[in-house]
Amino acid sequence: MHFEMEPIGYVTGGRALLEDDDWGEVAARIVLDPAVVESTTTAGLDGFSHVEVIYVFDRVAPDAVCRGSRHPRGRLDWPDVGILAQRAKDRPNRIGVTVCRLAAADETGLDVIGLDAVEGTPILDVKPYMSGFGPRGDLVEPEWARELMAGYW
Repeated sequence: MHFEMEPIGYVTGGRALLEDDDWGEVAARIVLDPAVVESTTTAGLDGFSHVEVIYVFDRVAPDAVCRGSRHPRGRLDWPDVGILAQRAKDRPNRIGVTVCRLAAADETGLDVIGLDAVEGTPILDVKPYMSGFGPRGDLVEPEWARELMAGYW
């Protein structure tokens, strides 16, 4: 089976450089591509406080992709875990997903806060964040993951 995805838009503003932490207040705009989506594509989105943004880590070279395990952020004091147990950018399909605040939506794009993607990043999709799709039951995560996220936002 073969399929292709086409970006619906691109990130503008925000950060130009890849960094690991302090994304919480970064403001950016997702500019939608009118050749891919219609002007009504954001209708009703302004009724939501948060959106889930799916994007491509397009600056990760194919030969840098991790297909097995590694220490998160190269820290040997954290366990060697599989790439699917991490949210790293060098994953097999280089897909990123972030829930961020929606500041505004119009016919040409979205203003978001806390999107951990840099200027020019291709956006594959945007979905409204609905609490009904959030975690059900108790959330469990290892201590190293809590440490990793301590300064992320």
